[in-house]
Amino acid sequence: MLTGTIVNTLAILAGSAAGLLIKALAGRCSGSLDGASLLGHRLQSIIMQGVALCILYIGIDGCLEGSNALIAILSMVVGAILGELLDLDKRMRSLGDWVQRRTAHLLGSQEPASISEGFVTASLLFCVGAMAIVGSLNDGLTGDHSTLFAKSLLDGISSVVYAASLGVGVAFSAAAVFIYQGIITLLASFLQPFLGDAVIAEMTCVGSLLIVALALNMLGVTKIKVMNLVPAIFLPILLCRFM
Repeated sequence: MLTGTIVNTLAILAGSAAGLLIKALAGRCSGSLDGASLLGHRLQSIIMQGVALCILYIGIDGCLEGSNALIAILSMVVGAILGELLDLDKRMRSLGDWVQRRTAHLLGSQEPASISEGFVTASLLFCVGAMAIVGSLNDGLTGDHSTLFAKSLLDGISSVVYAASLGVGVAFSAAAVFIYQGIITLLASFLQPFLGDAVIAEMTCVGSLLIVALALNMLGVTKIKVMNLVPAIFLPILLCRFM
């Protein structure tokens, strides 16, 4: 039942391992643990920009699934209010800081204070968006793993580059992905009565808008607190019953 999520988790771990290996090899060659020195700043930048453009494409394509712009607008507005009141972005970063504190003694002085940054950045990239939610729902409802398999490929590639520059914190995001997507998959059967085609389409649309925001952040165009918009993804479940 959790096949797609397990594959996704393993892809992130494998990509992170590859990135950390690149980082370690760079340290041996240059006397530094800066993995970017091996990849080259220009190469690393163009790879991340290419991945960001792919994510942007996925987001734009998913936005076209929706048919009721009013639901998308209300979901984003109400979701933003809820996310800001709860300050999910701050809570997510606090969780990253906690992971950093808990693992600092294991890594000694070899890892700078980037564990939190790597964990938060990668967790947002891998968890936010329609592919994580819709893919997990499809996995739980129909056993269709195709969406999560496609997501696994993107996440694996992204984790190589992120781990090479941000370090082991990226690997810890695999746990966040497993818990987040696993819960959605396991709850899919209970949510099924509320998840008609129209609801899923609108959730896909709203989630894809967040993917677009995440891609724009990765490209350096914006600095949107994407985590504070996450509640918007689930609001179409309620709004579609009245609109």
